[in-house]
Amino acid sequence: MICRKILFVFCILLLVFNVTVAQNSGPIPEDLKNSLNALQTTVPFLAIAPDSRGGAMGDLGAATSPDANSQTRNAARYAFIEHKMGVSVSYAPWLRTIVKDINLGYLSFYYRFNEKQAISVAMKYFSLGQVIFRDSYGQYSGQYTPYELSLDAGYARLFSERFSGALVLRYIRSDITGGGTIDGQQFYPGNSFAADLGIYYQRPFSIREINSEFAWGACFSNLGSKISYTEGSDKQFIPANLRLGARVTLHPDEYNSLSGAVDFSKLLVPTPPIYVVNSETGDSILYGKPIPTSLPMSWIQSFYDAPGGFDEEMREIMISAGLEYWYRKQFAIRGGYFHEHKLKGNRKHFAVGVGVKLNVFYLDFSYLISASGKTNPLANTMRFTLGLDISKK
Repeated sequence: MICRKILFVFCILLLVFNVTVAQNSGPIPEDLKNSLNALQTTVPFLAIAPDSRGGAMGDLGAATSPDANSQTRNAARYAFIEHKMGVSVSYAPWLRTIVKDINLGYLSFYYRFNEKQAISVAMKYFSLGQVIFRDSYGQYSGQYTPYELSLDAGYARLFSERFSGALVLRYIRSDITGGGTIDGQQFYPGNSFAADLGIYYQRPFSIREINSEFAWGACFSNLGSKISYTEGSDKQFIPANLRLGARVTLHPDEYNSLSGAVDFSKLLVPTPPIYVVNSETGDSILYGKPIPTSLPMSWIQSFYDAPGGFDEEMREIMISAGLEYWYRKQFAIRGGYFHEHKLKGNRKHFAVGVGVKLNVFYLDFSYLISASGKTNPLANTMRFTLGLDISKK
């Protein structure tokens, strides 16, 4: 029921904005309505969940219980974390069905300096493997190992006994050419600054005398400037995102606990319009809306600019659902599912994982199983996380 309410509010928000959609040539034909029209962003590594726990539960985390990797999905959870401080390291071999040397690494640290406030820092590093560059004649012009990284600093605070908020500032660097010249065109590393804004709420309750907990969270992430790699070229959007989620945890006894969670997320990026090509007068928009130049307007317009109207806006919502079982707070089993519409990227996969916690150390592992019905470059992806939590004692 709680998840239904969250989805209902999300749908109403999209419907309100969608009323203003202006389609230039009447209703869009079915063949265009059902054609691929994925959202376009640069630095997509920002949207990857690097930690094993979130990965094993379908890449969710807006409202899961706080941990050292809370900054990846909603840093407001840090305000409720039980430990004084902690550090976590995650590693994932990425796209191994395509190449063998792409890797994702993530390092996070948090420190709770009083009962209401916590600070956090994190670094995500994405190595794209060794690339050989050739000119337009096929001649060797050098080799380079492209990389992308983000550096975060966050602050989380309790506003009441059950409600918290957080702000994260992020620096993003994308160096995909090594600053070289390709076919006479000088390339530069792309740089951007962005911010996350998150809120989180949790409260205890009982179901037939079973101690339980309900939580919900929301986070705007990667709200920042666009990126360009050459002088004078059009800048590209980074993956700004809105995520809404809820969780219910049951504690039937002192040894067992079971959590179920769901997330709904949407990229706050303009949907590409459909153009009509005219060699004499130039291309013009047939369906959809022009791409705005203002960043705030692009985030707002992303709710109502799809050429296919409300139906297409709903396709842009990604859904994550997962379960987590703990025994004696030492052994965990996790499972989840991630769904993206086939016309918006077609990422669909199941995930499973396990976790072990011994004293202050913990180790998590997750494994991705493709469900898209065809060869998926993310199939068989593994994630590993090693962490340390230090209590007040």
